Amino acid sequence: MTNTVKTINPATEQTIKTYTLLSQKEAEQVIEKSHETYLQWRLTSLTERARYFNKLASLFEEQKEAIAKLMTEEMGKVYEQGFQEVELCAGICRYTAEQGPQVLADEERDMDGGRAIISYQPTGVLLGIQPWNFPLYQVIRYSAANIMAGNTTVLKHAGNVFGMAEKIEALFKEAGFPEYCFSNLLIDGKTASSLISHKAICGVTFTGSDATGKKVAEEAGKHVKKTVLELGSNDAYIVLDDADLALAVKTCVTGRMINNGETCVSAKRYVVVESLYDDFKAQIKEQFEAMKMGDPMADDTDLGPMAREDLRDGIHDQVMESVKAGANIVTGGEIPQKTGYYYPPTLLDNLSPGMPAYDDELFGPVASLIKAKDNDDAMRIANDSRYGLGGGIFSTDVDKAIELAKFYFDTGMININGYGLAQPNLPFGGVKGSGYGREHGGFGMREFVNVKSIMIAS
Repeated sequence: MTNTVKTINPATEQTIKTYTLLSQKEAEQVIEKSHETYLQWRLTSLTERARYFNKLASLFEEQKEAIAKLMTEEMGKVYEQGFQEVELCAGICRYTAEQGPQVLADEERDMDGGRAIISYQPTGVLLGIQPWNFPLYQVIRYSAANIMAGNTTVLKHAGNVFGMAEKIEALFKEAGFPEYCFSNLLIDGKTASSLISHKAICGVTFTGSDATGKKVAEEAGKHVKKTVLELGSNDAYIVLDDADLALAVKTCVTGRMINNGETCVSAKRYVVVESLYDDFKAQIKEQFEAMKMGDPMADDTDLGPMAREDLRDGIHDQVMESVKAGANIVTGGEIPQKTGYYYPPTLLDNLSPGMPAYDDELFGPVASLIKAKDNDDAMRIANDSRYGLGGGIFSTDVDKAIELAKFYFDTGMININGYGLAQPNLPFGGVKGSGYGREHGGFGMREFVNVKSIMIAS
């Protein structure tokens, strides 16, 4: 069994750096030190914690070029899109600093025979198991909320972005956070799973596949530890019969191809009513074929490489399996003969249940186009999924779209006539097989706290 991990530039296939993994004992020692820090950190004031997060936000902004370049080198993100991720993380930190003291403040309530205080108290060391696709954002999303709440956190990041994991820990230290308030663990998945049982770990937050997420939840459940899970999706973007077709096409292209198609909340299934289907299909095909695939550092690149060779090969297998079951390749679907883990913008249609392109998450630049008979049928198809993370509705009747979003669309986040990744002030999370729990919008700050009732007799 190897105890080293290499990070590889997916555009050049060249090794960036080799890392030595921590042993189980070494990882446990970090957790124990994180617990010691927690015992002091939990006593700091909310306003003091907020000052650290404002400093961290400033560091992100000051170092955004270097951070974005590291993302591009390690996982192939188009360089300009890396700036957006850094800016989002700065926004999350500032929102946390601004809203944390209010969200986590004590509440007073009347009770029979006296008064009561409701206090939101931290619970300990939180284990974060995070993916590579948004290597800064995924980490800040969980760590900012929970450190603001008075917890400390340890991170198991994906092996192909270990450089970013080390950079994040360095930035927390540079911002003045106490040592071991945020700690990076260079470990593999097996070690991470074994750490869930450690007595100092109060809970686990996980983002990744639904198969692995179930295992994490099962292991945490054995020890009565809470989890927050974000397990991906095959989000449906519904084009109703009164949609602005040009807007729908433009938005669906952006919503599928951003981050090289490697995004959980993404326009993965285009569900289009029959009356608009042919025009939508022709325009999407044209847009896909016009995209420039190449060097992710270049200004004119639309689509960079996928993050790893196995991911590129895996999505191609899903495409071919769908074709074997009767799907049609409208455009794309061939692995380029060039250096780098590239995969072209690909559109599939003639889809039906039982195909990977209909049932599963395709994590890359591949979109599934599904024809609906009418608006009601489009909503049925959208909900015909084990997932429920995000989704979209295109309609010129916004009131009707809002009603559909509220009462009929079984998913956690819905865009109407637009596409957005995440907002610091809005809750982020899903339902069904996409997991449970919420981050952002203040909700994440209360996921891993002890909601404590203190009753004072008069």
